[in-house]
Order: sequence, then C-alpha cells, then structure tokens
Amino acid sequence: MSEIQNQSNQASSQAAGAQAVVGASALELLKQQDRESAKKALAARLFRNGVQQEEPVDLSYQIGEGERVEPVTPESPEALEVYRHSTAHLLAAAVLDLFPGAKLGIGPALLDDPKGGFYYDFVREDGGRFTPEDLPKIEKKMRDLMKRNLEYRRIQMPKAEAEKKFAEMAEPLKCELIKEKAGEIVSCYTIEGTPFVDFCLGPHIPSTGKIKAIKLLSIAGAHWKGDEKREQMQRIYGTSFFSQEELDAWIKQKEEAEKRDHRRLGQELDLFSFSDAIGPGLVLWHPNGALIRKVIEQFLNDKLYQSGYSFVNTPHVTQSELFRISGHLENYQEGLYPAMHTGDKGEKEDVEYRMKPMNCPFHIQIFKARQRSYRDLPQRYAEYGMVYRYERSGVTHGLMRARGFTQDDAHLFCTPEQLVHEVLGCLELVDYVFKAFGFEYKAELSVRHATDHEKYLGSDEVWTLAEKALTDALNEYGLPYVRMEDEAAFYGPKIDFKVVDAIKRTWQLSTIQVDFNLPQRFGIEYTGADNKPHQPIMVHRAILGSFERFFGILIEHYAGAFPVWMAPTQAIVLPISDRFNDKAMEVERELQAAGHRIQADLRSEKIGAKIRDAQLKKIPFMLVLGEREAEAGLVSVRDRIKGDTGAVPVAEFSARLKEFVSTRALQA
Repeated sequence: MSEIQNQSNQASSQAAGAQAVVGASALELLKQQDRESAKKALAARLFRNGVQQEEPVDLSYQIGEGERVEPVTPESPEALEVYRHSTAHLLAAAVLDLFPGAKLGIGPALLDDPKGGFYYDFVREDGGRFTPEDLPKIEKKMRDLMKRNLEYRRIQMPKAEAEKKFAEMAEPLKCELIKEKAGEIVSCYTIEGTPFVDFCLGPHIPSTGKIKAIKLLSIAGAHWKGDEKREQMQRIYGTSFFSQEELDAWIKQKEEAEKRDHRRLGQELDLFSFSDAIGPGLVLWHPNGALIRKVIEQFLNDKLYQSGYSFVNTPHVTQSELFRISGHLENYQEGLYPAMHTGDKGEKEDVEYRMKPMNCPFHIQIFKARQRSYRDLPQRYAEYGMVYRYERSGVTHGLMRARGFTQDDAHLFCTPEQLVHEVLGCLELVDYVFKAFGFEYKAELSVRHATDHEKYLGSDEVWTLAEKALTDALNEYGLPYVRMEDEAAFYGPKIDFKVVDAIKRTWQLSTIQVDFNLPQRFGIEYTGADNKPHQPIMVHRAILGSFERFFGILIEHYAGAFPVWMAPTQAIVLPISDRFNDKAMEVERELQAAGHRIQADLRSEKIGAKIRDAQLKKIPFMLVLGEREAEAGLVSVRDRIKGDTGAVPVAEFSARLKEFVSTRALQA
C-alpha cells in the first residue's frame, strides 16, 4: 500500500472516529483530524449522514449522532461572510460600550458591496447623531476588543424568554425580529465582557482575536427594514480582511474606484444627469452620453443583423393580466410600479395597467401574432426595450441601479433540436462583445436547488432538459464555468456572465436563460414536421444587461477616457491664435465630411489652456494648428496619452482615425 493511500485511510479513520464522539465540540473533532487546520479554523462545515448542511456551524457546536465536520479556514469560500458578520458584531459591541443605550438594528456581512464589507444600524438613545469624527474612536475601541481576544458565545433560550430578555434590554426592534422570525428556540450571541447581545443565527468566529484587519468607512441614513415610514436609523459601514495587506490593497482599489466614479465623471464629461423634478433613478442622457450610446447600439445592430436577429418594439405599459399569466406579478410584486386603473377615465370597465418591468411577455405576443411552422424557427427578436422597476430611493445608485433602464433584450424561439445551437450563438455573441470592450469575463451556470423544487415553475423533465442544453453548449464552446446551486430564475436555469474591469472588480452583466415555462403559460405553438402542434423553447438573453448600467461600468472601466471608436469627440482642432480660426474650421469640416466626430476650439485662449481643457475632457487627439501647419496643410497631432506625435497631412490623420475606428482599437 502506498504512503498516500495510508494517509488517506488514516484521515478517513480519523473522520470516522471523530464522527462517533457524540457531544464533543466541532473544534475538538477538528483537532483530532488535523491540529494545524483546526488552529486556522473560523467555523466548521457540518455533514449529517453524509450530506453537507447549508450553513456552517460554530466551533463550539456539539456533534450529534451521524454528524461530522470539516474546517472553514480563511481560504474557504464561506469564511469571509462569517468573518465579516462577526466583525459587524464587534462594531456593535464597541458602539454600545462608547454610547450606552444605543438601540440595535441589523448588522449583516456584505461581500460585493462597494460601500463596505459589513454594516450595522443604530438608533442613539440620547437623540444624538454619529459623525465622521466618531469613526476613529469606535475603530479604536474595536481594536481594543480584538486585542482582548474575547469569546463569541452562543446562547439558546425559549422564544418567550428571549422576547422578555430583549424587552428588558429596551431593544424593541430585536423583539420585533424575534416575533417574526424565531422558532420555539431562539439563538442569540454575545461577546464576552461587553454589553452586546444579539438575536442571530450565526455562525461566528470563536473570538475577537481572530479578526486581524478592520476599517470603518462611512455613515449613512437608513430606515428600519428599508421602510421610509419606519424608524430612522444610522448605518455605519466598515470592512475587514484576513490580513492588513489585503485591507491595504482593498483601500487602494477603493481610492482608484472613487477617482473613476461614474456619477462624478458623468457630470464632468457632460454625459448624463438626474433631476429632482423627474424623480430618482430616471436618467437624462446628455448629447455626449447619448452619442456614445448610439455608437454602442450601432455596433450591436451590425452584429445582431449578421446573426439573424430581427428588431421589434413594444409598448411601455400593458394590462396587468399579461404579467399575471407570466408569473411576474406573483414573483416580482415588490419590484413593480403600482397599478394604474382606467375606471375613472370614462372607460366602460375598470382595467388595470402596469409599467412594464420586462419585455419577454411582449415578444411572446409577437410570436403569437401569426401561425408558425417549424420551418419559421428559430425566431430571434431583439429590442432595446425601456423597462421600469420600483427601486426604493435609498438604493438607487447612479446608472448602476436605476428605476428606468433600457435592456438590450432578445428572445429566441426554437425547436428542441435547435436549442444547443442557439445557446452556442449567444455564447459567441457574448465573447465577441466583451472582447470588443476589453473585458475579461467568467461564466456561472445557475441551476435550481438540488432537492427543494417548490419555488420553481415547471416539471423536473423540462428542467433537466434545459440544464443539459446549457451544459452541453458551454462544454462544446469550451468555456469554463462554475455551477451555482439554487441561483436559477424561477422559470428556468441560466448562464450568467461576470466581467472583470480595469481595477479587477467583477460586474454581473450578460445572461442566457432557457425557458420552457412561459411558452406553456401563454400557450404558444408551432406546427411541426408531423403537422402537429408543438411548444417552442424560449431563450432569454441580454448581453449588456442594460444600457444604463453597462454605460456606468464602461465609464469606470475606462476612467472616462473612452477609446477612439466610442469617444463623443474623437479629435479637437486647436488654433494657436484667432488668425488660424478659418483654417481650423476648414480642417473641422474636412474631417467631419470623412465621418469623424471633430470639434474646433475657437476660443480666444492660450494654446496651453486649450490643451489642458481637452485633456480634462479626455479627448483622444488634439490637432494643434499654427502658421507652419496652416501653410503646409498639416496638423500637429497631440495624443491624449503619448503627447506630441508630430505633424501630418489632414488626410493622413483621417486615415489613421479610420483605422482606429474600424478595428475598434482600445488604445490609440
């Protein structure tokens, strides 16, 4: 027997032996298996009769019959959430120590939120307000508690006892949560030696000394449960990492992200705005932003026409019945705008209308508008469709999270035999588009929960068929992917794509979703080769996701310095004095006639000031025009990045510009 086999058998024997020690703690079992891993452990994965449980457990968890554990170390995928949730508790303990009587809201971990890695909501008993000056004091107290290596202790008690305890502590919001969410036995956590006690399911790290690097970031307003009618609170954001080096790298990335913030650059570059007169989350596209958007649309149009798509347009409102049939009223009620009624408009009967939250039911109506044969399939409908979703005003975020946005939507109707080919076409389209914008990307295959199928529409048979088609297409295309359990849409499995931007942040963009359920709900059919009716398969796909969010990501990816093919002004002509304004206008007209986006700066400013302004506007090229250039028919080209590159004839510069545009070069 080999040494590796011996080690494997010893490990299996240790695990089996550990499993039998009923009543031992998870940490004790981990020490039996591997003392080094146990030292690093923050929590433990729990297996019951060989099946991994959904949530990790504390290291103090007492093992039951048929259970075993594995360590959750800083390298484990579950670790960061446990770690940051525990840091949120540490924040609350520090606040209660410094501000006695403060009332607690909730304090979750955040893994992908640019505002931070966790937060906790508070109400000050004294009516005071936290200020930025309080953050260093609170952070210092947190560090003091870290140094003391205080235990996170889980306490269980009957529900009635928990309600009484939190009522005595004057924590009405916690009492409310216990009434709503707790079972007969309530789980609470405390940090040894502090006044902090919280209603929480856990798990948590064993002690405050496990926390190595923290930073409090900001204070924001909040409302209890996100309801503007409920208690107004203050939210303290912070983050934590397993090492100071990781935290320092994150802070550096955050500073770079702030420089690239699309909201600031959008204003500086005159791309878009919002208006209080219109309402939050509703975008006004300015000429520069609208021009870039049109360039992106044309780029997509060309590719979609080549790929056999047909463009359609659909209304912004519809009768609510359409979304009742589709299931969106049932499953997305909170995200829909309130219903509009026609009963008070002189109509014969009251009809309920909705602003459309998505385009798919409309495209189904187009498919249903005429009899379809298998010879007509696939049908590929594309639309830049404006949709409306009610986001609370407190969570709207520039272009990234808006109430009205334009999806680059498409729906494909095909036969079962065509499905893999259609998904392959979508994968090729995603790859083509992302590479054109300079994005790296990764794919995730989102499937339903392995055992809990109740929240999903449709039979097991169609779900299996849909999942197999997506898997086969990914494998045939050769695209690596991660399988994501319980992340599917309610009507079918999907492939989600996340892009990596210039400062290594990831953004969810494209999606490809296979849907057997909506065709069934709406009763759409085609006539097959057997002359019998058949139900088509529907594929939902979006590449950019929405123009608004994609544009915001692009601004931050390029830091507002768009490549030549997208830039609203590709070059600006800069006469060094008013004497050369006529010549500058002549160059402007010549280049515009050649199809370029050109402006001439005819202001009576010094050439240095004009160049600085053009740099601030992030214009790719500056064409300086003085006496020598005017006499010789030249322009002195100044590259935004490289600086002066020499004088060339206008026609030569035009040809160079055309090359940049035709190849969609990401850098000049």
